[in-house]
Amino acid sequence: MAASAEVPSVDGAARAADALRPVTLERGVAEYAEGSCLIAFGKTRVLCTASVEAGVPGWRRGSGQGWLTAEYAMLPRATRTRTPRERAQLGGRTQEIQRLIGRSVRAMLDDFRFGEVTVRIDCDVLQADGGTRTAAITGAAVAVVDAFDAAVTNGLIVASPVRRRVAAVSVGVIDGVPRLDLDYEQDVRALVDMNVVMSSEGRFVEVQGTGENGTFDRAELDRLLELATAGIRELDARQQAALAQPVDPRS
Repeated sequence: MAASAEVPSVDGAARAADALRPVTLERGVAEYAEGSCLIAFGKTRVLCTASVEAGVPGWRRGSGQGWLTAEYAMLPRATRTRTPRERAQLGGRTQEIQRLIGRSVRAMLDDFRFGEVTVRIDCDVLQADGGTRTAAITGAAVAVVDAFDAAVTNGLIVASPVRRRVAAVSVGVIDGVPRLDLDYEQDVRALVDMNVVMSSEGRFVEVQGTGENGTFDRAELDRLLELATAGIRELDARQQAALAQPVDPRS
């Protein structure tokens, strides 16, 4: 299957099927959070914060080990029509996504032996145009790096336990063509839809793939994974560049 076809991008220009949407990562946007990153994948924008708290959940208490956990929410007007807030009970999609984010960022560590400290990640979708979970994971990873560095600076832990970054991207098959980083209009048309999470070491963390309206063979799967790997390699470079930039010190 060819991957050279082009589709309109967010700014109206053509985007190659193997190209990411415009990506930006802005650190330090939430003044009071130990780590924060506002990430954009095209029109999709997610605010990711990482808060450091002394103590751990009850089931972890007394172990000397810390914990990372994640929450995800979509603001009411993140989409074309208003979505009610999930107040009493989280919907199944929300629970699935925040568990995915939690699993993904925990893969940044080899163990939790950094003391009884909890890092809570909040990913709030400001605007949704496809790929909110992959953007959330990619932005959360940057926020987590900064949060652990802040915990070291503040004397809560001795050293950062972060050993690698993680990033994620979507891929899919549309009209027989494999494409990278699907926006909403592409996502709803995809015959095959997949989300891929990888580490900065080039290893897979999680692969979620399904034939939405059909099936796919091994060759198509391999092509999708190749696209995702190349896209995540580029996202990792964006993360490195963002983390290399100084952030204004907070009072």
